[in-house]
Amino acid sequence: MLILISAISAIASIFLITSLGNGIISMYASMLKTDGDIIVMQRGVADTFFSDVNRTLIEPISKLDGVASAQGVIVGAGAIDIVPIAGIYGVTQNRMSNYQLSKGDYPMDGEVILGETIASILDFPQNIQLLGTDFHVSGIYKSEIGFENGGVVIPITDAEKLFKKSASFLLVSLKDISLSSNDIIEKIKLLSQNIDVKSTTEFIDNYNQFKIIRISSGVIASISFFMGFLAIVSLMSMMINDRRYEFGIKRAMGFSKKKIIIETITEVIGLTLLAFFIAYGISLVLLDQLQQVEKFQGYLSGEIDHMLFVKLLIGSILMAVIGALIPAVIASRIDPIILINRGS
Repeated sequence: MLILISAISAIASIFLITSLGNGIISMYASMLKTDGDIIVMQRGVADTFFSDVNRTLIEPISKLDGVASAQGVIVGAGAIDIVPIAGIYGVTQNRMSNYQLSKGDYPMDGEVILGETIASILDFPQNIQLLGTDFHVSGIYKSEIGFENGGVVIPITDAEKLFKKSASFLLVSLKDISLSSNDIIEKIKLLSQNIDVKSTTEFIDNYNQFKIIRISSGVIASISFFMGFLAIVSLMSMMINDRRYEFGIKRAMGFSKKKIIIETITEVIGLTLLAFFIAYGISLVLLDQLQQVEKFQGYLSGEIDHMLFVKLLIGSILMAVIGALIPAVIASRIDPIILINRGS
């Protein structure tokens, strides 16, 4: 039971830490990919929160061959009434339709629409304050992306006054996504020397904040993994050592060393697999529950991908086998009479 509980705790912690990190990346990436095949940011700025792109570029970009639309977005954060911090998204009118209204109308100047999560926290108010400025709530929207569902959307002209910038980035949608976007990227670059233009996929793969999140969650998960399985290896070794009497009797009865080792490893693998799938089930339940906690405003989301599942499965079995194999091999080489005497 000690080994089982230790293994479940170690495996579940890795599932949760890694999947929550992946969930944050996935949510922000999904937001960018909505009607965005190409992203335009300020040159030399690593974070979208500090980027400032002139919205006048939207018109010439929209006129380029192969471009379906160009949208401006301002991303920011701030206090919203009793909520200490939440996402604030200023968008151009041609992006408003991406937010599915469940109540009311899309906002005009001086108005906002609230995500369902934050609307519930604020008890569906008629008016709110954003960074000290009063706004009327014109509607409620629903989004599958936690960041957006826990935030507010306002016209980009109002966001410009709040954050003192024209746009954090521009999202460019292509008419035919099967065609290469490189030609259009080069044409957009010619419009200004102050912009950096990339495909959305390339941007997500190289975004510094995503790299930091991946590295941080990877380091924490690795520490948790090795600390947890260090305990498992120790417990496995203690269990095998405590069974020296059993090994001695089996050896005296004619069991081969190989058979004793295989039986031990099989038992350990079975125990580890049981712990793994219990931990997997617990992780799925906890991840689902965390998304329902109102206090987190929908910002916590986790996903366990196939690669994480396979890597952790292999790593769990490998560490458990190592923990059992070394003492089992040592015990199998000792004279059976010595094992029986020591065991007794």
